Amino acid sequence: MSLILYLVFLVALAITVNANTEKLIFLGPSAITIPNVHPGLDDLRLDTLSPTGQHTLETQLTVKFPTEAEPRGLQSWYLIEGLQEGRRYELRICWAATQPTKFWLDVHQITEVFETPLLISSLATYSERRQELGLEDPEYTKAGSSTLSKSVLFLQLHSAADFFSSNRTLMEFPPAVDVDIILDPYLFNILPRSLGPTAIYIAILAVGSWFLSGVIHTWLSSIEATPKPHTD
Repeated sequence: MSLILYLVFLVALAITVNANTEKLIFLGPSAITIPNVHPGLDDLRLDTLSPTGQHTLETQLTVKFPTEAEPRGLQSWYLIEGLQEGRRYELRICWAATQPTKFWLDVHQITEVFETPLLISSLATYSERRQELGLEDPEYTKAGSSTLSKSVLFLQLHSAADFFSSNRTLMEFPPAVDVDIILDPYLFNILPRSLGPTAIYIAILAVGSWFLSGVIHTWLSSIEATPKPHTD
């Protein structure tokens, strides 16, 4: 059985060895009522993550090297909605190990962002830049603001290039990084939902190995108990 678990570990390691991951675990906040007024959340044109909708976002992030004014590089903002109050969630960002980058993940409640000048200024700047570049989420152009009570958070993501090269152009203009941003709800607040199939698979292997070992043990015992003919 230990051999089987070891093989499962090797398979999982082989899958993740070519990627880096930064993660954040948080609880769903209390629901708030979002009024149907403008400007509203929809007018920010942010990409959205939801456990019941788009829970994985594949995108490219522009990065820069840290400076005194921006020690964590560039900022980007996302909206996380459809959460359940008190439920545990894991937020992961995955990127290739061939693109050395540092990421920082922070989640903020809506009231915290709107009441903090530094946060609201950063959010507004990012939203304006997206709309100027035509990068806003097209789904927002089709839907109006909702007056429903929602459990919503803002995700603030910092990204900074983390390498050195003798190529001056590369140092001045580091390439964009391909990333996957994943929202993973916990099952019973115990383990992430994405690990559910793996846990079931390992459990099936463990039970199967236990029964198989019993059959083999019985078979070997019967062989040992079989009387051997004597030779004179």
